[in-house]
Amino acid sequence: MNILIIGSGGREHTLSWKIKQSRHCNQLFILPGNAGTAKLGENVNLNPNNFEQVKDLVIEKDIELIIVGPEEPLVNGIVDFFESQNELKNVKIFGPSKKGAQLEGSKDFSKDFMFRNKIPCANSKTFNSKNIEEGFSFLEKISPPYVLKADGLAAGKGVLILDNIDEAKRELREMLINKKFGDASRSVLIEEFLDGIEVSVFFITDGKDYIMLPEAKDYKRIGDGDKGPNTGGMGAVSPVSFADDDFMKKVKNKVVERTVHGINSEKINYKGFVFAGLMNVNGEPFVIEYNVRMGDPETQVVIPRLKNDLAEIILMCLEGDLDKVSTKFKREYATTVILASNGYPEKYTKGKKISKVYDDEDTLIFHAGTKLVSGDIISNGGRVLACTGFGSRLSEALENSYKKADEILWDDKYFRKDIGKDLL
Repeated sequence: MNILIIGSGGREHTLSWKIKQSRHCNQLFILPGNAGTAKLGENVNLNPNNFEQVKDLVIEKDIELIIVGPEEPLVNGIVDFFESQNELKNVKIFGPSKKGAQLEGSKDFSKDFMFRNKIPCANSKTFNSKNIEEGFSFLEKISPPYVLKADGLAAGKGVLILDNIDEAKRELREMLINKKFGDASRSVLIEEFLDGIEVSVFFITDGKDYIMLPEAKDYKRIGDGDKGPNTGGMGAVSPVSFADDDFMKKVKNKVVERTVHGINSEKINYKGFVFAGLMNVNGEPFVIEYNVRMGDPETQVVIPRLKNDLAEIILMCLEGDLDKVSTKFKREYATTVILASNGYPEKYTKGKKISKVYDDEDTLIFHAGTKLVSGDIISNGGRVLACTGFGSRLSEALENSYKKADEILWDDKYFRKDIGKDLL
């Protein structure tokens, strides 16, 4: 079958790399794609949020399966749009409905869902510009650090963790009154801080059953030692040593099964990935947030560990047959180190030539912010490449990731030097 993957990041390159290996894949299209996906299929330069244009492409190229990578088209209702079109009734689309995508699209909706379904999470309350004074009072009642979350989508940067009450009040004002994150911070969730260690858990659900994917740990801040501003993620590791059998059993019982039960009981149309960002607090899992797609850069370590045909799993999910799927994972470690443009996540330059970009026996390179110009790979974003290494030990996988990061020639590259070191 002809398959379309929507998105342009490292997540979509990794999904394209995996889907290309499927017995179900005939032609592969990526919208809009990047320099890496161009080697796997045909990049199509369209706006993923212009659903009419996507529909025309699907008809023209006789596409039978659509896999939606990023959150924005899902939150904007691409699944509902495709399912409402008579001429597209034979086209399968993988991802949650607009209502299901609110698990990521609205922190408020997501938190209420957790409360309703008894999913462990931090105490919180939502405020807007009209009740900002109540927000100030709420901050005074809780202990630092203070967690402020923009309600809407803010490209992974809408969360602030602050130690000082005056700074927290100032930032709340910036978010609500001065629209620091635009429409995303029209309302802001103030949350009690959970002290623990983060882990990312992934599963696929058809709304009644689920299958687990490997867990991962990502590194969100720009600087070594988790210093500096939040980014979209500077590296990731899978498997995660502290996510042992006992912890993962609690995750399944208290988070995954209650999430799927909630989706089912609330009659939410949901056939897609769920990414639960968790905090391990003294061996107990608490949900920090949901994402309704795979994480980036976690996809670059999770998907290469999956032995199964991913397209086949997706097709079985869309048929409601997930209970018949038996997953197999590679035991080896996978680690990824993100090469970013110097200056990211603040001001950075694009348009720099990159060379010596090739896979080898122990590493894969996944593209994010790249484009091809006259056959050359050119930087085209903040996070640009992911160097994914493999090894029987974590130290070996990291060594392979860093060897590849050093080899790539690009005079503007920046990367963290401490990914995975806390787990060694």
